[in-house]
Amino acid sequence: MNPRFFAAAVLAVFTLAAAAQSAPPRPRITGISHLAVYTSDMAATDHYYRDIVGAVKLPDLENAHGVRYAVSAGQFVEVLPLPPGSGINRFDHYAWNTDNAEGMRKYLAAKSWKTPAKVEKGSDGSRWFAVLDPEGNKVEFVQPGKTPVSAPAAIGHHIIHVGFLVHSRAAEDTFYRDILGFRPYWFGGMTDEKLDWVSQQAPDCHDWVEYMLSGGPGAGIPAEMSQNTLGVLDHLAIGEVSVPDAYKVLEAGNRLTGRHDKAPKIGKDGKYQFNMYDPDGIRTELMNFHATDKPCCSPFTAEDPGE
Repeated sequence: MNPRFFAAAVLAVFTLAAAAQSAPPRPRITGISHLAVYTSDMAATDHYYRDIVGAVKLPDLENAHGVRYAVSAGQFVEVLPLPPGSGINRFDHYAWNTDNAEGMRKYLAAKSWKTPAKVEKGSDGSRWFAVLDPEGNKVEFVQPGKTPVSAPAAIGHHIIHVGFLVHSRAAEDTFYRDILGFRPYWFGGMTDEKLDWVSQQAPDCHDWVEYMLSGGPGAGIPAEMSQNTLGVLDHLAIGEVSVPDAYKVLEAGNRLTGRHDKAPKIGKDGKYQFNMYDPDGIRTELMNFHATDKPCCSPFTAEDPGE
């Protein structure tokens, strides 16, 4: 072997090994943290999340103009005043919990993803930062604080997934799959011929992100899309042992006001679900943790979430 070639090969091996050793490990992604939405009517939205969903109202430690509606410690909906010129958009960002926000920031930076220079700090000891995914959706990573939360009236206490408008599954996968290590959970559509929903489960828990593939080619919100349709796509799901039983609780408590489905139904994934909508159209989906029917389109390829 040519001595120069041999020396170069050895140097390349050591360089790659050193780079692998110097790259920080990815901190754990431990579950959904929150979905942040805009409202045009704070009082009506307060009624929806407190009296219908049953969440407990808390101060917003990230934005003094916002409010949090928590269903459990570390999981909540953040409601923000609607900025001028927002059009039909009511989705600001969503967030994952992690056990090390600064470590996650350094990990993403080492993967050449654009990150802020530092994490933000909350008065409860929480830490967080935000990045943009490949389609420009804002994603936060939150290291939760120590504030205890009790929400006994919440219709469920586990946000199991968040979904939002997506144009390109392949583009989003470069972030969620290739960099963060998300894994396939389920995919399906309204018909067998069209793919509408792709669920990618986080690597260290059973919560998932759902690509709502209704944007068509291009980017941004399609010009012909209505606010109601966009609100169906931009949503959060609360897990239930039994959606029909949760529906009975809502019905018995006279909590079924505003816009909602007529009754629970079994979705294409074989799970019972029931949809409610906040005053600006953002969907809250109650979903069974486990399927009762065989799912269409694809089998589940990762474990179901639990309570």
